[in-house]
Amino acid sequence: MNVDGKIAIVTGASSGIGLATAKLLTKNGAKVALVARSKEKLKKLSTNLLDSFIIKADMTKGVEVKKMVKEAVGHFGKIDILINNAGQGYDASLENIDIKTFNRLFNLDLIGPLIAMQQVIPVMRKQGGGMIVNISSGTALMYLPNMSAYSSLKRALAGMSLTAREEFKKDNIIISVVYPYITLTDFEKNTIKHGGLKWPVSGERSYRPPDTAEYVAKKILEGIKSEEAEIFAHDWMKNLPKRNT
Repeated sequence: MNVDGKIAIVTGASSGIGLATAKLLTKNGAKVALVARSKEKLKKLSTNLLDSFIIKADMTKGVEVKKMVKEAVGHFGKIDILINNAGQGYDASLENIDIKTFNRLFNLDLIGPLIAMQQVIPVMRKQGGGMIVNISSGTALMYLPNMSAYSSLKRALAGMSLTAREEFKKDNIIISVVYPYITLTDFEKNTIKHGGLKWPVSGERSYRPPDTAEYVAKKILEGIKSEEAEIFAHDWMKNLPKRNT
């Protein structure tokens, strides 16, 4: 898909990958609905993004997710691209996973994107097509100790995305999933940690240098243009060893 002249919703747009993606889409001619919980942050950011539209929404709340899509359609008249980027990490051993915390992240990392998809699909079908890009994680490709909560949600999002891709082919709605690698954002700072865990949480491993948010945004844009089912931050991620042993 060529993004020039297209309307895109980007969740988690106030920082990190979401912000970098919104900037890159705007640079390439798209008009973007910027979605995040902080309206003040979005106001400041939108001044530098031509024709952008800000929407305050908490992706853990289904009512607000539905309202987000209605506001975007009401303002722009259509939605060509949905990028489900908002999310939060959670590091804890299986026995230390707090169920209340996990339920909140379940709503943020999986249910929120699902509701957003359910809301935009009828709009895209009526338009004759569209594209949905769900941001998963490289952890969904591995079995890393202390990351079962987060990786399971991102794995579920990937599975949901690829299954939906088959379901909506007939409607010309393309659904893709992106697997970022470790990225230089505030993600790790904002990750919830239980049991006194500190980075790295997965034991003694050697990590490749992290990517910038701008690099990941470029991969997302490449994925939109190519319409591939799965977009990996790096080719070597396609053959990651699943286990430490």
